[in-house]
Amino acid sequence: MTLTVAATSGPLLGTGAALAIPVSPAKRGAPQPGAGSEILRKLKIDAAAVLKAEKATGKAGEVVSTAVRRDGVDTVLFVGVGDESPRSLRKAAAALARKASTSKSLGTTLAVGRDDEVVRAIGEALTLASYRFAGLGDSKPLALKRVKLVVEDPKAVKAALNRAGIAATAVERARDLANTHSLTKTPEWLAQQARELSEANGVAIRVRGADELAAEGFGGILAVGKGSAHPPQLVEMTWTPEGATQHVVLVGKGITFDSGGLSLKPSDSMVGMKTDMAGGAAVIATMAAVAGLGVGVKVTGLVPMAENMPGAASMRPGDVIRHYGGRTDEVLNTDAEGRIVLADALAYAVANLDPDVVIDIATLTGAASLGLGKRHGALYATTDGLRDALLAASVVGGERLWAMPLEEDYRDAIDSDVADLRNIGKPELEYSGGSIVAALFLREFVGNTVWAHLDVAGPARADGDEDEITKGATGFGVRTFLRFLEAASEDPDLISGLRR
Repeated sequence: MTLTVAATSGPLLGTGAALAIPVSPAKRGAPQPGAGSEILRKLKIDAAAVLKAEKATGKAGEVVSTAVRRDGVDTVLFVGVGDESPRSLRKAAAALARKASTSKSLGTTLAVGRDDEVVRAIGEALTLASYRFAGLGDSKPLALKRVKLVVEDPKAVKAALNRAGIAATAVERARDLANTHSLTKTPEWLAQQARELSEANGVAIRVRGADELAAEGFGGILAVGKGSAHPPQLVEMTWTPEGATQHVVLVGKGITFDSGGLSLKPSDSMVGMKTDMAGGAAVIATMAAVAGLGVGVKVTGLVPMAENMPGAASMRPGDVIRHYGGRTDEVLNTDAEGRIVLADALAYAVANLDPDVVIDIATLTGAASLGLGKRHGALYATTDGLRDALLAASVVGGERLWAMPLEEDYRDAIDSDVADLRNIGKPELEYSGGSIVAALFLREFVGNTVWAHLDVAGPARADGDEDEITKGATGFGVRTFLRFLEAASEDPDLISGLRR
């Protein structure tokens, strides 16, 4: 779908088969149409009568329509904008994209009078709600090919719309990677996608295969990948802009399929496991977008990739593995494999990359979605500054994170009698809090580095369409990462202040 802008003073009629006008709730009486009312008069449409007949309220995301079929316009859509907050306008734009999906083109005044941030939010939502996964003929192509946003000054919002396009493309790339079937999506395949995206976007990349991982001591990644016919990989993508003095490392779980290993999952629980690399997809897609957005800080993306399968060489419950850097881990459940591969990548980042901040993202625990549901990601951070910065980035980006505690009283749940750590909590302690315990496990590998962990097992996947989210992989985390990196580029003191 192509997204463009036009001026309110220019011709709008004929720009598309559908025309959309925003509608606000009224404190008293009927809801009122907003910008574009003069176009309705030219089309001889009685907006008040239409809204009354359809019992419209103007709540965010409500869309009513009336047929026109003249002057180049087939249908007029009235879209509710609610309180006109960025969140409500995202909802309105997404609902509009779905309602107009059978039209060949759409013109809308939804962005008239909005600031750059809101124009970007509207642009992202229009694009993301129109997403279709094209792999293996899983979805019919979208009929809607062109959307034109009408604003007072197209030049003034062009940069915001460009950023919307870059961010939305990144989210769609993450969705494509995660939606790809695991028959195709081996660790080698995923590493190749990262390589192609890096080369196309000016990002340096190094891919370590099994031999290099063994030579350098990445025992966790190797242990998880041992049961598969497809060897594990570690992708390292690096963006180094001129003059950068600060360094952010992003780490994403890249389990291309998770059977649970010898601690085998029930078959129903395996069906969605092609998306168990959604965290890795978010990191790869983010790295492919940083150049286009002009991110001014150095960024490294690490994605440990493996297929967790039962096999003759699989790691066993009771095995002790040695992670990068030497810390040992007693494996009590091979289905808690995400933290094992992440631990290697985190330890490597801290030991070798001199990061100012490390952030990891993973579909790590079912406990996170049990506690927070399917719409919020769990956020753990070692400092208030990093927690607040990521929460702010998620709000502006249109994603939802919820701050969670790194509860020190739970730390003894991962003490082992035969190793430095155990990979799941001791059930006899009855702490539950599986997401917290997993976060505490990962914290053991970051030392004193400022660090955050996003457990996105819930929002990384969707069972149906909702607002700008589409069924399947959601690309969750990309917008938060991009907004965080953009904020760090604009404010040189942001990263240095994260230690507080």
